[in-house]
Amino acid sequence: MIKNRDIIVYGLQAWDINIASTCKYTAMEMAKNNRVLFVNPPMQRSSALFHKDDPMIQKRLRVNKGLEDDLVKESENLWVLYPKTVVESINWIKSPGIYNFFNKMNDKRYAREVIKSVKKLDFKNYILFNDNSMITGFYFKEMLKPEVFVYLLRDAVILVDYHKRHGSRLQPEIIAKADVAVANSDFFANYCRQTNPNSHMIGQGCDLTMYNDKDGTLKVPEDLSVIKKPIIGYVGFLTTIRLDIEVLVHIAEQRPDYSLVLVGPEDDDFKNSKLHKLDNVYFLGRKNPDELAAYIKGFDVALNPQKVNEITDINYPLKIDEYLAMGKPTVATKTTFMAYFKDDTYLPVTKEDYVVEIDKALKEDSPELQKKRIACAGEHTWENFVNKIYHYIEEIENKKSK
Repeated sequence: MIKNRDIIVYGLQAWDINIASTCKYTAMEMAKNNRVLFVNPPMQRSSALFHKDDPMIQKRLRVNKGLEDDLVKESENLWVLYPKTVVESINWIKSPGIYNFFNKMNDKRYAREVIKSVKKLDFKNYILFNDNSMITGFYFKEMLKPEVFVYLLRDAVILVDYHKRHGSRLQPEIIAKADVAVANSDFFANYCRQTNPNSHMIGQGCDLTMYNDKDGTLKVPEDLSVIKKPIIGYVGFLTTIRLDIEVLVHIAEQRPDYSLVLVGPEDDDFKNSKLHKLDNVYFLGRKNPDELAAYIKGFDVALNPQKVNEITDINYPLKIDEYLAMGKPTVATKTTFMAYFKDDTYLPVTKEDYVVEIDKALKEDSPELQKKRIACAGEHTWENFVNKIYHYIEEIENKKSK
């Protein structure tokens, strides 16, 4: 384990983003034994001009005007930097050469603010950790000169339109110049090895503190407890970008004696779907994050009926760890990544398979299998995730010292 070091963490996600963030959780875990500077992405010119109503942009505008501090101490060993700068919006530029020129100019502005904080905090011999940011901070290794540069690949963001144009070109390059690349799946680790032989699969970290019922005191919410069992349930955003409505309709129609319960906000396709016309389908709406474990406790089988596309096929679905942490039999669409969970989940391919696997999950469930699932999820803590990163950093530093 690495202790009493200085670490700079940056990535695609900001500290104040309103969703669970790998970058943030990694920084907090590292700060338990080290001094950590979490660096937010810089504000883009287009955001400053056209998104002034966004609370996150409003905060950065106040920081730039000197109305709020740019460097905020979050805990004993953790500081968060809101860079006091604006970078140019350059994604529209098609020429790689011209784009690289302006991207380097942006990074100089960005790095200048980081260096100010590094000097203020007296950081020495620091480690630089990049969470999946292949464009912003591309030149940080050269500009910040860390002892070790670690790149984490954990998401297929280069398939998203914004990152596709230049991110798909720059991602292999930033992986190549990392001292070590780590990834949350075998697919991504193999991708990294194409340009960096020192690449390793380390899995994913999850905050599962809310997803346990060791003492058995968690109470199933009233709106779920009145629904007839067996309950086949899903928790999360109901969107056709990721979920297959046809699978859900098929399950409900083929098993009218089962209750299909969907917990979470709906997109328009879900709101207008046939599911709302089926008597055994229940929409319970958006819930607070701290309520979700109680809903999962009321499920007899938990679902993740993903569509298979180039993004979902290789991404790590955190939902699976949440289901398993509650000991629930879990039926999820078979994807390339889900092979990672093959020993603890049921993996249908077709809508017909879904019905077969749900029946099987209900029949086979037992206290022994529940304990096995909970143990599987328990391996994916942020502590284990960060310790694996430390292991590969120590390998690099030992080689350098020799």
